[in-house]
Amino acid sequence: MAAPGVDERGLFAQGVRAVLGGWAALQLALAHGFGGPQGPEKAAWLAGALQEFFTQNAELGEEEVEEFLAEVMDNEFDTVVEDGSLRQVSRELLLLFSRASRGDVGGVGAALGALARRGPALRAALATAHPGDGPAHLESGHAHPATPSQEEEEESSEEEEEAMECGTPPAPPDGWTLVRRRRR
Repeated sequence: MAAPGVDERGLFAQGVRAVLGGWAALQLALAHGFGGPQGPEKAAWLAGALQEFFTQNAELGEEEVEEFLAEVMDNEFDTVVEDGSLRQVSRELLLLFSRASRGDVGGVGAALGALARRGPALRAALATAHPGDGPAHLESGHAHPATPSQEEEEESSEEEEEAMECGTPPAPPDGWTLVRRRRR
């Protein structure tokens, strides 16, 4: 695809902001402070970086966009996205870029309208995922605070008992275990 003109860039910029604003994984990372105090600035930077990425790279594929987004989410927001939304966001961005590059104002407008209709569902999901509740799981675009099942709690208790028998301390409640090398 040829590099888009000024009007097309404006259309694509609107689309990028709308896609990122409706991306639950990014919005949850921001809501939980995973980007640090500069999270909102990082999200704004991501919008600009995506626009630049698309205009500088002809014929981007879905996998390339997914990899770019995954790398940014991991590096800038300490978030590994495993809910399938990377593919969806990549497709939306590619579609918007294609339409904007052709100057298809109606097509971009229709896509923006569809994104706007998802907004209330995202706001409701974010409202139920309060910071401090622990990690949130994304299922079908909705956020659910993670709560251990009875089975997970039983497994955890068994692991703690085994650890005590072996003389190692049990895992802390956050799930991370410090592993140290033994000296010989």
